[in-house]
Amino acid sequence: MGRERGRVLAVAATDPVMSVVAPVALAASAGTALVVDMGETLGRAGARTLEDIAADGPTRAEAVPGRKGVAVIRSGRLRTEDAVELVGRLALAWPAVVIRTGPGVWPGPMVPIEALFPGLLCPRVSHPAVWQRVRGGPSAAPGPGPVLPPAGAANVRRILAGGMPLPGRWLRSWRRVWGLPWA
Repeated sequence: MGRERGRVLAVAATDPVMSVVAPVALAASAGTALVVDMGETLGRAGARTLEDIAADGPTRAEAVPGRKGVAVIRSGRLRTEDAVELVGRLALAWPAVVIRTGPGVWPGPMVPIEALFPGLLCPRVSHPAVWQRVRGGPSAAPGPGPVLPPAGAANVRRILAGGMPLPGRWLRSWRRVWGLPWA
């Protein structure tokens, strides 16, 4: 897949639905991953936060994945600049780490997510991004980067309800994002 242990990618989407769906899908495509929610809105996160880990140190379950799958942790009140070093330490044990954040907020590799909406809602940017097709939207992207097939309503509903996406073509399409050189 082109990933090495400890790969950290930040995900930023301007669309509110994609800002929740994309980081979970990217993490799930890695098989085992940690999602750090800097936006504090993913409902599946546990009680402890990145702020707690910075203060008390990580538990074994937080420091090392005990099983395959996706774990989610909120940032708490930890500022981005204070989270960078801690995330780097966690990435030494986690095969993949996904940071859910806003555009331009994370100092490391950033993956912009753009939804290819139909008509006037279609993005008019040409920067590299992951281009998420939606029903009725264009199949070609206005800029470089992979164009993903539509997510499907069942996957979107599952993720928004706190679940994981179903295996299939859409989830497999996220795997190639890990192997691209994001700046």
